[in-house]
Amino acid sequence: MTHDEKWAAAARWNGETVAPGTRHDITLTVSRSYSGADIGVPIHVWRGPEPGPSVFVTGAVHGDEINGTGTVRHILQERPFDLRAGTLVLVPVVNIPAFEQLSRYSPDRRDLNRSFPGSPTGSLSSRLAHVTFQNIVARCDYGIDLHTAAVRRTNYPNARADMNQEATARLATLFGAELLINSRGPEGSLRRAALAAGCATMTLEAGEVWKVEPAVVEYALRGIRNVLVGLKMIEGDIVEPSYRTVAEDTRWIRAEEGGFLRFHVHPGDTVEKGQPLATNTSLAGRSLNTLTAPRDAIVLAMTTLPAVSPGDPVAHLAFPSESALRKMEQALGKLPEDSLLARLHDDLASNVMLSDLDDPYEQ
Repeated sequence: MTHDEKWAAAARWNGETVAPGTRHDITLTVSRSYSGADIGVPIHVWRGPEPGPSVFVTGAVHGDEINGTGTVRHILQERPFDLRAGTLVLVPVVNIPAFEQLSRYSPDRRDLNRSFPGSPTGSLSSRLAHVTFQNIVARCDYGIDLHTAAVRRTNYPNARADMNQEATARLATLFGAELLINSRGPEGSLRRAALAAGCATMTLEAGEVWKVEPAVVEYALRGIRNVLVGLKMIEGDIVEPSYRTVAEDTRWIRAEEGGFLRFHVHPGDTVEKGQPLATNTSLAGRSLNTLTAPRDAIVLAMTTLPAVSPGDPVAHLAFPSESALRKMEQALGKLPEDSLLARLHDDLASNVMLSDLDDPYEQ
């Protein structure tokens, strides 16, 4: 559909009328439970009085990643802006069956974010993906999909988008994340399928599962508001990031030994080639080996569980250019202590106990 066709179609949602200048709760029926009861996904459609783009914001595509749920609920409850134009589709929880089990995966043991665009005759995840895609994604011009790290990990806030696509690059730039990861997204992911259907979509990765972290919610809200201002859907000024770094390459550094980790870096830290990331120790405290950075990098994510087996992920590193890293370090050094980014760094650091490299047991 064209931009104008999407605006006209925004009047009808699941048989209900949402007139310009109004907002309405809608329930999309996606399947039925073992008891035969309908499984419904609640969405909120908010239309401005004037024509404009259609934007969706989704939370909990993975049922345990509820920072996005907290963000969408804040918009629903606090109404932090006045929608002047276009349509905003708010979905606090996409994967209702997984959310009700506090699980990443759907009850059919599939990953919903590998199931898009879905099928009307497939598994539960495939049917849920199909209904979501046809009734929300295909009707929007832009999308913001809110995620966290997987269980036992935490993510430093980063936006993920295909920066080679003009509309998606514009969306991610408007959002205002300091750290951008340029990627198309995994096969079957919501954002990759959305982009293929002509809906420019980005993902925010921030924080950890089973929590609504205040600073993460504040960060997501800032980005959503920036996008709506940039698309002329609300009034206001865009809050520019203190720096902007794009990374093309990332890599998980994995444990080489089993044991208990002593961390030497926090999420969001910049590290130099050869810098220690974590030391694996026996339970008695004796050092077994130390993991180091293979290149200059940013610590994108870390495990929050210090007990590891060989091969377990420990630190996720992103590798921007050397000049971008130096600019980032300069910008971070000038941040006020009460700035959002500084508070985020401190909050995420509280999930990881830092220790010096020196070890009295080391031989």
